[in-house]
Amino acid sequence: MSQKIRKICVVLVDRANYGRMFPVMRAIVEDNEFTLQTVCGGTMLLGRFGNAAKVVEEDGFSIDRRVFMEVEGSVPVTMAKSIGLGIIEFTNVYQQLQPDMILLIGDRNETLSAAIAGAYMNIPIAHIQGGEISGSIDESARHAITKFSHLHFPATERAADYLVRMGEDPAYVHNVGCPAGDYIRELDTDLPVDIFTWGGVGASIDLERPFLLVIYHPVTTKFGNEREEAEQLIAALHELALPTVWLWPNIDAGSDNISKAIRVYREKNSSEWLHLIKNLSPKYFQKCLKKAICAVGNSSSFVRDSTFSGTPVVLIGDRQDGREHGDNLTVVAPVADQIKSAVQLQLDNGRYEPGTIYGDGNASARIIEKLKRFVPYSQKKLHYPLR
Repeated sequence: MSQKIRKICVVLVDRANYGRMFPVMRAIVEDNEFTLQTVCGGTMLLGRFGNAAKVVEEDGFSIDRRVFMEVEGSVPVTMAKSIGLGIIEFTNVYQQLQPDMILLIGDRNETLSAAIAGAYMNIPIAHIQGGEISGSIDESARHAITKFSHLHFPATERAADYLVRMGEDPAYVHNVGCPAGDYIRELDTDLPVDIFTWGGVGASIDLERPFLLVIYHPVTTKFGNEREEAEQLIAALHELALPTVWLWPNIDAGSDNISKAIRVYREKNSSEWLHLIKNLSPKYFQKCLKKAICAVGNSSSFVRDSTFSGTPVVLIGDRQDGREHGDNLTVVAPVADQIKSAVQLQLDNGRYEPGTIYGDGNASARIIEKLKRFVPYSQKKLHYPLR
């Protein structure tokens, strides 16, 4: 009797999701024991975030279903409503696709919706990057996803230990590293000369000159402070006046206030140093991060992905508070003078040696191996050894 080919349903809900899941998806497609099902939801489908689902298709993957779940508004109430809508829509998708397993990554609220729907339908869930610590509501969402998941692929030794201490069975916890490292290490920094004109606005960036890479997202648990903090960041960058590529913030509560701060600045200033862009493909984003003389902001990509390339990072505020990081990163408060000084110090220091805190670049192969050995189960229990 031939072995059953298992259907692995990968859920992608934002551009960072796809950037880290890309090598795993490629490994699933290349393995004859699995069939890949791809579901895109959240901001992957929205034009104002660059419609990242198109990048998925351009990379050769078929999108089996699309989940439209984002309630516009970027305030706490719309985030909460989006989770409820997501549960309904993911339930419909799983009913149609009948996956053997769901593969999730990270800590987004949309991912929490996908986890809840799958768990209540008795579909085994594998979760990448659980057990980490950070700020914002993502901290709670990540651990909730862990408790709904049956197989865990943390990215660091500490994260694996925390999962076990949370009551997860060690037999199902495997420290594999971060999948993004599987291709970041091998990337060069060659970029198309017109890349920043693809869905971007603002100053022309000369790729032969040093540039900063900026991403700044709202901190949902501190809703209401984001515009003031964004203005502090803008003030620091204005003083530095270095060529800067800035990716628009995510859809979380408060993002519209950050976007407004940027737009107001551009209306009142020539901003000859600033170029804004909606989205970059995973490969081009990582090339930009690798090529940038410094990354500035509060994205988890700056904490995690930068370790593979040694790019200097200035991390602002507490959105990633508690997350493990390499020696290439320095943390400052969202205060203009502190940001400016930290960037100048990082520029003086220059590039760092790549680190291995988030793995050695073989995460996808390890994930595939563990998926093959996994015996599906649906009933979870806290796992604490008897004393």
